[in-house]
Amino acid sequence: MTNSPLTHFDDQGQAHMVDVSDKPLTSRVAVAEGFVKMTPETLALVTSGSARKGDVLGIARIAGIMGCKKTAELIPLCHPLPITKVALELEPVDTLPGVRIVATVKTGGQTGVEMEALTAVSTAALTVYDMLKAAEKGMEIKDIRLLHKEGGKSGTWKADT
Repeated sequence: MTNSPLTHFDDQGQAHMVDVSDKPLTSRVAVAEGFVKMTPETLALVTSGSARKGDVLGIARIAGIMGCKKTAELIPLCHPLPITKVALELEPVDTLPGVRIVATVKTGGQTGVEMEALTAVSTAALTVYDMLKAAEKGMEIKDIRLLHKEGGKSGTWKADT
């Protein structure tokens, strides 16, 4: 497996945590998005603030922040990172219908925060589902993806829109 682009495997093909000790500290940012698709009636519960469990978007925002900070505990080979910023935007989208979730995560570290941004979106989306499942069990969590990353050896990357 020598020269494999998969950095989480050693030369013998064994999983390992990547050694980043010789990498310089650099400013890094990652932005991820995802969606929770639901019926217009369920979305109305979100926008009117009448969901049984309370402020769906506010609670999901906090859950996304908490999920981001727990990424290294959830994803086996992720490094614990000094997160310097986590911001989540949750917006109702009538045309979906549902909620769009965008997470921006920053660090000054030796490895990127892509997994942290993706975990923030995933956790927020699961929280939206949990808070609304009494109204609709058929909601879909969809299209979670990295939109943008900056920093480190590979520089800037942007998803096709």
